Amino acid sequence: MRYKEIQKSKTVVALDIGTTKICVMVGRRNEYGSIEILGVGKVASEGVRRGVVANIDKTVRSIEEAVIQAEKSAGMEILEVYAGIAGQHIKSLQHQGILTLADADKEITKSDLQTLLDDMYRLALPPGDKILHILPQEYTVDDEEGILDPVGMCGHRLIGNFHVVTGQLSAHKNIERCVEKAGLKVADFVLEPIASAAAVLSEEEKEAGVALVDIGGGTTDITIFQEGIIRHTAVVPFGGDVITADIKEGCTVMYEQAEKLKKKFGSALAECIVDNRIITIPSFNGRDYKEISEKNLSLIIQARMEEILELVRVEIKKSGYERKLIGGIVLTGGGALLNKVDLLAEYRTGMSARVGLPIEHIASRQRDDVSSPIYATAIGLIIHGLASPETEEEVATNNLIATKTTEPVKEKVAVTTMNEEVPDNHKDRNGPKWFDKILDKTKEFFEATPDQDFL
Repeated sequence: MRYKEIQKSKTVVALDIGTTKICVMVGRRNEYGSIEILGVGKVASEGVRRGVVANIDKTVRSIEEAVIQAEKSAGMEILEVYAGIAGQHIKSLQHQGILTLADADKEITKSDLQTLLDDMYRLALPPGDKILHILPQEYTVDDEEGILDPVGMCGHRLIGNFHVVTGQLSAHKNIERCVEKAGLKVADFVLEPIASAAAVLSEEEKEAGVALVDIGGGTTDITIFQEGIIRHTAVVPFGGDVITADIKEGCTVMYEQAEKLKKKFGSALAECIVDNRIITIPSFNGRDYKEISEKNLSLIIQARMEEILELVRVEIKKSGYERKLIGGIVLTGGGALLNKVDLLAEYRTGMSARVGLPIEHIASRQRDDVSSPIYATAIGLIIHGLASPETEEEVATNNLIATKTTEPVKEKVAVTTMNEEVPDNHKDRNGPKWFDKILDKTKEFFEATPDQDFL
């Protein structure tokens, strides 16, 4: 039974194109309903600036390298991906649609809701913008407000409130072009903060009210939920890269050294540094080494993080839900790896904060492998892909892929990459001797005495 269920599972590939990394992740649901990660490929991102493709060729090369890593670890060929989209160009707006029903005694149907949704795509946008997501929020039937699902109700006028997310068409096309040049097909584009929310937020938090703050390399994405609905989205044009740049300037070191300092010794709260250790930074070409105290390093980091969190607080206040977020703030993304960043977020915003790890939907035996916040977007893209409907052709293809991946990956790699003779036990199994043994066993079985009990 377990084998059949695994065969029927849908295999999904996520592509997270970030400013600092490009991640390709392959996953599917196991027989228990949890997500099983089949393979991961992660490389440094080149050609992407603040979530937007700045160099096509470099981005394509990075995608290809990540895909090769994921294919090797998953033991399958990757052809189609669910790609994330983010960046400073992302904007959002609230819009209302009205549908007048001809017969007030007729029940409201799903097609009526779809009509309202389709009308949103006719919105007049600034030149060069494209609608990425239309998120229904709540409906009003005649004078009855705050209805989440009006299907089956009767009324003369149906009003829908929608949260519309837009982005630059050129940025969207450039990502699509990079994916296609890497030999892949895009199954769907998903806004990255929405994907991250699916990976790290619980349904209880979304219902109570929570602000997801995804601190990436180039930008910080904010998504606010209340009563299970996305109420506000925003993008702050600063991320982990500006912190690294500040360390580079403040400590007069190379960018790579600044990044290592941030990851290994960085803290978002300088007052928590007790042992003020001196960090020695090696130089090059015979130059003298540099020294910096751990507290001074944290002061540089804290100053920039406070600026980012202040902009986050402003966006939360602008949304109008500042006092309605019982779940507080959930931090994720690479910036959430900074030590004490959750405490600094509490100090600066006055709201409770925690670091969101994308492990809730992952199979328990794999949680340690993908427990970092840097994988939140990729896992969220897999969740989105698994929730998308399949065509008959996709079902057949995924069944074939699942069958192939039931073989041990190591054995497949050894056979295809090593120029060695096949071991003797494999030769016997594929040759006539092995077949003769089966015939002998079969003959012995049917020549048994009639009164022998075979059960």
